[in-house]
Amino acid sequence: MPKPEHEVVIVGAGFVGLCAAIRLKDAGITDFVILERADDIGGTWRDNSYPGVAVDIPSVTYQFSFAQTGSWKRVFARGAEVKSYVDDIADSRGLRSHVRLGKDVVDAEFDGENHQWTVTTSDGAVLTARFLISAHGVFGKARIPDIEGIGTFAGKTIHTLHWDHEHDLTGERVAVIGTGASSVQLVPAIADRVARLDVYQRTPIWVAPKPEFRLSPRARWVLENVPPVRWAARAAVSGGIELAMLFGVTNHARLPFLVKLIRKQSEQHLRRQVKDPETRAKLLPGYEFGCKRPAISNDYWRTFDREDVELVTAPIRRVLPDGIETEDGRVRSIDTLVLATGFKFFEYDSVPGYALRGEGGTDLRDWWLENRFQAYEGITVPGFPNLFLIPGPHFATSWSWLVMAETQTRHAQRVIAHARDRAATYAAVRRDAHDRFLAEVRRQHRKGLFLDPSCAGSNSYYLDRNGEPSIVRPQSSLTARWRANHFPLSHYDFRAVPRILDRAARARSAG
Repeated sequence: MPKPEHEVVIVGAGFVGLCAAIRLKDAGITDFVILERADDIGGTWRDNSYPGVAVDIPSVTYQFSFAQTGSWKRVFARGAEVKSYVDDIADSRGLRSHVRLGKDVVDAEFDGENHQWTVTTSDGAVLTARFLISAHGVFGKARIPDIEGIGTFAGKTIHTLHWDHEHDLTGERVAVIGTGASSVQLVPAIADRVARLDVYQRTPIWVAPKPEFRLSPRARWVLENVPPVRWAARAAVSGGIELAMLFGVTNHARLPFLVKLIRKQSEQHLRRQVKDPETRAKLLPGYEFGCKRPAISNDYWRTFDREDVELVTAPIRRVLPDGIETEDGRVRSIDTLVLATGFKFFEYDSVPGYALRGEGGTDLRDWWLENRFQAYEGITVPGFPNLFLIPGPHFATSWSWLVMAETQTRHAQRVIAHARDRAATYAAVRRDAHDRFLAEVRRQHRKGLFLDPSCAGSNSYYLDRNGEPSIVRPQSSLTARWRANHFPLSHYDFRAVPRILDRAARARSAG
């Protein structure tokens, strides 16, 4: 049996890919390579650099538990600061030598005879590896709205995922399409700079007050040099968010009053921010708080009190070469069109973002089309041995992407390390274990918020093409972390001797 070039190939050098690399090194596995499509590491925080970009949970929680820092300048770190943190992780952990930049994976196929993955990149390079960790992310492909004439606009068009810092918005007439999390950060950041701003809203978003302020040098020193204080701050913030999400959203049927209480606080925030009752009515969501990922901001709603900012709720009919026409027949002339329309989230061409064929040549994307989105513990799929998807369906627990990264990479680390200890070349989740997990998830979803009628009209990316909350794992992050450390390894089929060698042994015996 030919030996693969690497023990592990990791696709993606964002937070998840780097965390996976750290886990492998911690397990004594150093024969791995990280393939990154771009010319730099960082994933989401490399790509998203639009004005106002920042984390939407406090900085003390938006960091790895094993690489904490107290040097954050603000309670909610700005995007550039998070990118610097990613760079520091790569440097301090010696990961850059494993990274291959400009390697966009377009195809991966499992070789059932040799128990290895063959990975092909867009430049024609081919690598083989025993295990494949697909750290593909979900915020890497821009969603372009299907609006008539959008490609005919003669001015400047910018998507928030690919911000053009060379283009100056000063004094321009700007239209922003979209009112999701990116728009909530962007709109207040550019309102003072432009001559006029039109914000086109299809679905309103819940916005909560943001407890934001700059951290003093003394506070930063304490957080950096007194670990118990840093851990206490992290635990307090994480615990509060966790309880709100777990009991208000995941167990909504039992405790619906928690979400309603948060909603009332958001409604009060709206009344304080916007004076005009007609504008307030347009900004007020008609679905329950939590159905769609809410935002936090002290500036977004109040921006619509400005005379040079207009909230447009009439549906867009078409984009013209010099403006936008709405269904009411009105045309608003603009110089720059900004698409704050989010990302392709768990769609056929976005996750994992490339052809990925398992046993029998089945493409994972087609398998999900036929069987709906599903994955054992949010990471492995029957019929796709030696593969770990981060994220996979049912990956999101409650509050932090980095907690998910630590949890899922720990799962992969345990399986790969166990296979190595047993000299196994094949590790595949057993169908019965996978199906029990899926049944448990679907049972728990029935008491959650996302399938409740109050979520109708939320246009939430939590719901997939079948109307199921397939990205959500209805458990606490503590439960998910515990399971990553204790799931039975017997849930996987490990084969210590490849079939090709087994056939050779039988041939020798017969001879």
